[in-house]
Amino acid sequence: MTSEQIQSLSIKEIVTSNFHAAAVFEKYSLDFCCRGGKTVRAACVEKHIDAKPVIEELSMIDRDSDHAGMRFAEWEPDFLITYIVQNHHTYVLKMIPVLYTHTQKIATVHGSNHPELIEIAKHFETIALELKRHMMKEEEILFPFINELQLAKKTQHTVRRPHFGSVQNPITMMEAEHQLAGDEMYMIRTLSNNYTVPEDGCTTYRVTYQELQDFELDLHRHVHLENNILFPMAVKLEHELIL
Repeated sequence: MTSEQIQSLSIKEIVTSNFHAAAVFEKYSLDFCCRGGKTVRAACVEKHIDAKPVIEELSMIDRDSDHAGMRFAEWEPDFLITYIVQNHHTYVLKMIPVLYTHTQKIATVHGSNHPELIEIAKHFETIALELKRHMMKEEEILFPFINELQLAKKTQHTVRRPHFGSVQNPITMMEAEHQLAGDEMYMIRTLSNNYTVPEDGCTTYRVTYQELQDFELDLHRHVHLENNILFPMAVKLEHELIL
């Protein structure tokens, strides 16, 4: 992708076309999921950073890799849903109890000297509760309906309008919940000074910050796949099939 193409596309469009770009945006803390509708230059202006090195790194991606990575936008919706559930939902459910224990532990042990840890533990508890409810709604309501839409397209059938009116209604709710989770993780990143462990931090302290950073990275990629790829697919299918 040329620098001219990069500058003409939104961040989410760049990541959708080549998922390797996500790593560049992560490096510069540029949101490619919930707030990915901006151009690279506009996002850099907001962050008060120079857009030139970001664009240069993005333009080098195709030259540095043998392929553009997994083309998620080319997958069928049911396959993408399976991937999201097996890779991202499973990861979140596995890490929630681990991170809950670790954030509570370092808040208890180091909270007197580092009161931000108490706030971090509170923010993570909020994220944990919200994400568990959020993923349950996706797996029990939204994802089955998207699969129903895809099956109807394959079998050339129409679909009755669901009780929630339109697929856009639960999607709007899911996107709002994604934004809330992203904002909570941003608060944790800010409170932790970008996951910087102080000199008196113990091993658990270091492990917890690394786990939180990994959790945030996974959340960004998870939300990108849903907001920018799966949900637009679902809206398009519904427009084609609903009576």
